[in-house]
Amino acid sequence: MNKSLFSALVSACCITFSPLAISASTPLAIAIHGGAGTIEKSRFTPEQEKAYRSKLKEAVETGYKVLEQGGESLDAVTAAINVLENSPYFNAGRGAVYTYDGGHELDASIMDGRDRQAGAVAGVKHIENPINLARLVMEESVHVMLSGQGAEEFAKEQGIPLVENNLFDTDNRYKALLKAKEKLDKAKATSKDYQAAHQALPVNYKMGTVGAVALDKNGNLAAGTSTGGMTAKRFGRIGDAPVIGAGTFAENASCAVSATGHGEYFIRYNVAADICARVKYQSKTITQAGDEVINSVLKPIGGTGGVIIVDSKGNISLPFNTSGMYRASKSNTQATYVAIFKDE
Repeated sequence: MNKSLFSALVSACCITFSPLAISASTPLAIAIHGGAGTIEKSRFTPEQEKAYRSKLKEAVETGYKVLEQGGESLDAVTAAINVLENSPYFNAGRGAVYTYDGGHELDASIMDGRDRQAGAVAGVKHIENPINLARLVMEESVHVMLSGQGAEEFAKEQGIPLVENNLFDTDNRYKALLKAKEKLDKAKATSKDYQAAHQALPVNYKMGTVGAVALDKNGNLAAGTSTGGMTAKRFGRIGDAPVIGAGTFAENASCAVSATGHGEYFIRYNVAADICARVKYQSKTITQAGDEVINSVLKPIGGTGGVIIVDSKGNISLPFNTSGMYRASKSNTQATYVAIFKDE
């Protein structure tokens, strides 16, 4: 064969099968949330709004960079959530709310869409980044969920240092605790029923979470969620964030979901798994499935909150039934999107 012709053929092959050409047609996507609730523009100064948007942008782009460089969806989810856990703006990690007794108890979970492996931690008090420990539970233990002291003993075995609980102290969260306890005390003055008193609290005291869902170049989905729980929670309360199927779910055959909202409702209605089941068994789009569960199932019975969803084709949906949800997304076909309020 003519040498120049051989060189031309080699060059053509290289162009056709280069990683760049493959990646251009391979969907990559990530979405994140920083909690939903009564989030109204009038409550923000321009500086505060800018700071929240900046942190959401940083988180989603940190996760997307992992995907863009060929990393796995699990790595992208973990990286994005770490950014949010390390910020005092969101109810997870450093921004965790206070329990009734004035401490912090954190929950997190993560799930791999390839094989439905999952890991979760609940009620940990001395873990700086709970999502990292949840991932270690998935990858290095024979269990799915570890709680409290046992989870922290496992953390030490895995080389994760324990931190002082006051690392998570913030002034605004402490003020929220004082207001919540004042409202609880007033409610208890007319009723000795703890349940009734707690239900009297405004919804924003009952929700707040961060999460991420992602699709990588290999078509693998992953989801993760991390939270400080509910303001003034008692008795070791655990919400939906560490519960696989309720606050977190991922399966390559359907979708990946991370939830934020009033956790008791999300547990009772198995929200994350229900959305993916509607996609898998009823052939619904993630937009249809998400809207049905958030607005037709939860909303009528008082279940407030939202979810972020990514499917195996890289489609993204961010439904919620509150006045706002901190959210952001990015894909290889969509520029970085950051939003807070309902009308964005």
